[in-house]
Amino acid sequence: MKKLFNYLMLIPMVIVAQQSPATAGKYMGQGDLSGNPYTIGNSSAVNVVMKSVAAYNANDVETELTYYDSTYVSNYGDGHRDWHSKMKSLDMKPWAVIPVRLVGSDNDLVLTWSVEDREWNNGSTQKQNLMEVFSVNPEGKINGFSQWRRNYPSNEFGLSSGGKFYGSSENEYRGRPLVFSNRGEVDILEKLFEDYNNMDAEACAEAFADTFVFSTSEGQEMTITKDMWPEVFAPYSSVKWEPYSIVPLKIYDTDPASGAIVYSKETRTMKDGTVWEKELMEIFYFDLEGKISGGTQFAKDIPSVE
Repeated sequence: MKKLFNYLMLIPMVIVAQQSPATAGKYMGQGDLSGNPYTIGNSSAVNVVMKSVAAYNANDVETELTYYDSTYVSNYGDGHRDWHSKMKSLDMKPWAVIPVRLVGSDNDLVLTWSVEDREWNNGSTQKQNLMEVFSVNPEGKINGFSQWRRNYPSNEFGLSSGGKFYGSSENEYRGRPLVFSNRGEVDILEKLFEDYNNMDAEACAEAFADTFVFSTSEGQEMTITKDMWPEVFAPYSSVKWEPYSIVPLKIYDTDPASGAIVYSKETRTMKDGTVWEKELMEIFYFDLEGKISGGTQFAKDIPSVE
């Protein structure tokens, strides 16, 4: 009977062991440890991370950095200092903290999920969902850090989309938000500014499609082909086009064609000595090949200084 009792007592232990394996998962990256599973890490690594979080929330960067190893501090410490110098308050609230270790590695990885509220010294506020990984070495120091984030839709800034497109008439895109475009528009326009100011017609033409349709601030619609660019500069002895801002945008969930809103100042000196000078708001349209195919211009006189 005693042997039967002992055997029955072992059954739940076997079941627990089968339900809770010592290792799980798999590292899918490169290197000698590729294919190895993970196991639960040490709670001491969690304690180190939570102490660093407490210092982070206190906006005490020097105490926070004491929980990182010297190499990390040497490489990234100034970045932490710069971040904290901009912050009035930080409040990171972890709601799950899990230590794991890749079999064969000496480091613990502490996975944290949290909600963080931030207030900048400039008055801006932000709230984010965060998923972070802290690598903790055998000496109990953080030697690596990665972060993934998702903004709350009520944030004042930093969202992936915003605004709203209407169009001049009813269309299928009406009501959609706008997103930043990143197809090289800024680089293309910065080079165009330089080439334009050098009155380099051939270089300017490279930024444009074979046919460029431009609506001027006077209400004229001009069609410019690549071979017409020398004529553009013919009336001028010099030009100076200075950007204030460049904002590349596209309508959400559309093809890659985009537009860039450019706020600038332009001075054109004619060969007869007269000067044309305006502040400009222009929209340049980029086609699917990344060439400028159209543009619309609005101009404002520059107030004279008494």
